[in-house]
Amino acid sequence: MQDTPLQTVSIIGCGWLGLPLAKHLLSSQEPYKVIGSTTTPSKLELLSESGITPVLFSLDPEPTGEAYSTLFHSDFVVVDIPPRLAKQGEDFHTHQIKHLVELLKNSTAKQIIYISSTSVYPELSSEVREEDVLVPEHSPVPSMVEAELIMSSLRENCEVIILRCAGLMGYDRIPGKYVRGKKNLTTAGVPVNYVHRDDVVSIIAHLINNKEKSSLYNVVAPQHPTRKMVYEASCRQFGWELPTFLESESNEPYKKVLGDKLTAQTGYSYLSPDPLDFFYQV
Repeated sequence: MQDTPLQTVSIIGCGWLGLPLAKHLLSSQEPYKVIGSTTTPSKLELLSESGITPVLFSLDPEPTGEAYSTLFHSDFVVVDIPPRLAKQGEDFHTHQIKHLVELLKNSTAKQIIYISSTSVYPELSSEVREEDVLVPEHSPVPSMVEAELIMSSLRENCEVIILRCAGLMGYDRIPGKYVRGKKNLTTAGVPVNYVHRDDVVSIIAHLINNKEKSSLYNVVAPQHPTRKMVYEASCRQFGWELPTFLESESNEPYKKVLGDKLTAQTGYSYLSPDPLDFFYQV
């Protein structure tokens, strides 16, 4: 009896999220073959040592690299190339996605997962859901919504899932690290929209394992403590100087991103629902 061939996942962008995702998929109960891309030649060896088939691939914004066509011969493709809008301009990421979609049109992928961001939502001091921003004109970052729509055009060929991830935290990304010792912050009562990296990894694996259909999901921890609570808790954990906050009530705008659609439609249960309990390490 012949063994069933391993299903293949391509991860375009094996960085802070993509590399742990690749390792998770390789060690899962039903392991996958993982092809992972990097823009850095010196990182190819690290990927290979982790069991990943490494590929040098860049969208700068046009495709360049070595033998990168292998990325598009997979059953599943995860696209994790965070836009650097301030550095390269609003349209840069949109052009990247346009070039990538041309390559994906001829891929063998049954499912594509595209990592977007909750920064697409305006801060109107209210709760927001997926349906609140579906067109670029409703977003403070219209190019990101445009990129989502360009990627979604592939739904004629395969399932496309857009994940709008909240602020990714965990491990060396510690909220208190960025505000320790700062004075007179005005965001004491603003609710956080965070998600632990372990949850994002698990969610992507869950979507792949269950071959979920096309959709748009917010990916955010269900609980939203205030920034003051989160900053002080993580500073205390590592013995850092606490930031100070203005005592008067501020009118800082905010948004509270709701992610119940993901849990309702896919059955996923968060590993770390409360940002006050996230795992960190220096």
